[in-house]
Amino acid sequence: MAVKKALPPYKVLYEQLRKHITDGNYKRGDILPSENELCTTHQVTRPTVRKALDRLVHEGYIRKKQGKGSIVQGQPQGVGILSLSGTTSAIGKDNLETRIIVKPTLIKCDDAFGFPLLDFEKEVGCYRLERLRIMNKQPIFYDITLVPNINLPRFSSRNFENRSLFEIMRTSYQIEISGGEQKLMAITADDKVQQYFNVAAGHPILRLDRKMETSEEGFFFYSQVYCNTENYGLYGTF
Repeated sequence: MAVKKALPPYKVLYEQLRKHITDGNYKRGDILPSENELCTTHQVTRPTVRKALDRLVHEGYIRKKQGKGSIVQGQPQGVGILSLSGTTSAIGKDNLETRIIVKPTLIKCDDAFGFPLLDFEKEVGCYRLERLRIMNKQPIFYDITLVPNINLPRFSSRNFENRSLFEIMRTSYQIEISGGEQKLMAITADDKVQQYFNVAAGHPILRLDRKMETSEEGFFFYSQVYCNTENYGLYGTF
């Protein structure tokens, strides 16, 4: 049986505070609880709290002011694709439309966007899912995801339209994203990407090839994300 890995405490706290900000529980100008209060309510150490707050500062969610504390700035201008909670959570489901291009289909594959697969992953196959992500009526991501067929009952029959893959993995399979690695490449749009993004031939595109670690020891999933960053910058901690 796979062994679950716990997220580092600072990542857990960071994601909780970031979600409270993006959900509007903390609004621009609000002051977050003090470091002492966060230590007490979350049962973590002061270095853990400071590391979580530093990430929020770095990404523009809060700013620190001596004598006042951590002041909420609101959601940064950009696309938080690198958040551990996923794109839907980072952007907000009210601002993001997810259109399914190809429903989850079981395929055999030998590698995943340049990342070698384990022998077991090759044997059981992977579900391939293709989606177009639209923000404020503008297509900004086209992504292809490979999820190994390991203890995922009914995965191919689930509805992914306008739903978060990370949330489905979390709530239906108790699998959390814990980190990962990625490769970034500047490319020009091919015919398919031109069609999805409604851009001309030669339009610059950012491609992210990602291998995501999870709370299940030895369980990874993989994605290739094409990003139209003409009007939106990318930010986040991964």
